[in-house]
Amino acid sequence: MKLNLLSCEAPRPDRRAIAKCMVEISNNISESLANELTDILLEGDAVAIAVSDKNSGSALRALRKLDIDYEIIE
Repeated sequence: MKLNLLSCEAPRPDRRAIAKCMVEISNNISESLANELTDILLEGDAVAIAVSDKNSGSALRALRKLDIDYEIIE
């Protein structure tokens, strides 16, 4: 499943928690790439990530918990 992370609506977003979440839910994102994608997301640009289907439910819950708006691409 592919997700498009649109924005983070948290008043004080936790960069480490967001990057850690990306590493855990994604198929092939390293920590350094997750940090870069987190910076891009918090600057206001959308980020696309791939999530394995077996993790999709927990991934969506984790993103909602971090106040990240997303859309499902596939």
